[in-house]
Amino acid sequence: MSESPLDAAYPGTLDCVRCGLCSQACPTYLETGRETSSPRGRIYLMRGVAEGRIPLGDTVVEEAYLCLGCRACETACPSGVQYGALLEQTREAIESAGLRSGAGPWLERTMLRHLVAKPVRLRLALTLLGIVQRLRLDRLVVRWLPSAVRDAHALAPVVPPRPERRRLPEHTPARGPRRGRVAFLEGCIMPELFGHVNRAAVSVLAAAGYDVWVPPTQGCCGALHAHSGDGEFARGLARTNLTAFDLADVDAVIVDSAGCGAALREYDRWLPGDGDALAARVRDVCEFLDEVGFDVPLAPVRKRVCYDDPCHLVHGQGVEAAPRRLLGRIPELELAVHDDPTSCCGAAGIYNLTHGEMSRAVLDRKLDALVAAEPEVIATGNPGCLMQLRAGAEARSLTVEVLHPIELLAQSVFRNRDGL
Repeated sequence: MSESPLDAAYPGTLDCVRCGLCSQACPTYLETGRETSSPRGRIYLMRGVAEGRIPLGDTVVEEAYLCLGCRACETACPSGVQYGALLEQTREAIESAGLRSGAGPWLERTMLRHLVAKPVRLRLALTLLGIVQRLRLDRLVVRWLPSAVRDAHALAPVVPPRPERRRLPEHTPARGPRRGRVAFLEGCIMPELFGHVNRAAVSVLAAAGYDVWVPPTQGCCGALHAHSGDGEFARGLARTNLTAFDLADVDAVIVDSAGCGAALREYDRWLPGDGDALAARVRDVCEFLDEVGFDVPLAPVRKRVCYDDPCHLVHGQGVEAAPRRLLGRIPELELAVHDDPTSCCGAAGIYNLTHGEMSRAVLDRKLDALVAAEPEVIATGNPGCLMQLRAGAEARSLTVEVLHPIELLAQSVFRNRDGL
């Protein structure tokens, strides 16, 4: 067999026995009904390219990027196919071959490389966006812009005031008896748009007895870059974080963004040998608190809450029960079950910007299930999911809050106390 751009992915494609159990878990297959839009069909395309039977051309490109990368197929697969890795390798081969042209892919790569991964530039851009939003200038001009831009505007979160975007202190001491020390990934999007979630996470960790260290030289985890096919750039970001996180005196590396956590946990695959130690220490904040035994006194939170699983937490990291157990500990909080908790909401990184129609179709399924459960709060642990579900709820005029689970836990821990 001649050398193929998908040689690296080929061994993994052979694990697929074509049973088809993944199909009903795949959002794009459920929407299109096309075999090529199922995980099994996409793996067949990957294998065909690797074996020289199928060209690395338009069909492979279309299906590789139509996939949300939610990895629900991994949970459904009885053979343990590592579909997320195969998808990243396929997209990297496509990018290396220069098969995605035009303004869209160029803008995507430029923004991910030169804005998202650059904290100073990202902060400046969001500061300017915040000014535009507060002056309502965006509403004046958006109606005259193309529909794709209007759709993107509808998804844009409100940029918090500058004081709410302050960075975390490098060291936060434990409250009460000290149980250990953890490192915390602040992230790139989280401090700018969800700084309150980061502060809630650190405050709850400290209340649980942990010193929290936020490495000052840490950077973007590289998840969005890897998902877009820019693997070498993602690996460069990973190397920066390997240098930033000294693991000698920490019990775990804590993350409150599911996508970032899944990426860090795969540094052992991105950087074999070098990334193994960091990958092994990564824990989602809810997972960690559940593991160590969270016994802080809790005040009642009288709300009906639906927990919705972020794909890269439940499928990418295998964390499903821990957030529910933590929420279940809060007095008087009613944890309601809805019919579709582990399916994708359609955010998928920047998928809701690049594939708006499919993203909205996937979101509609999710919202139908949530609305039927009549929650007062939707809880989910990933920034993209938070933004997507908030935008969907607003579009349907739903009177519901969309919060990170750690925010609810912080409300319970610090009610009537000066904690946040």
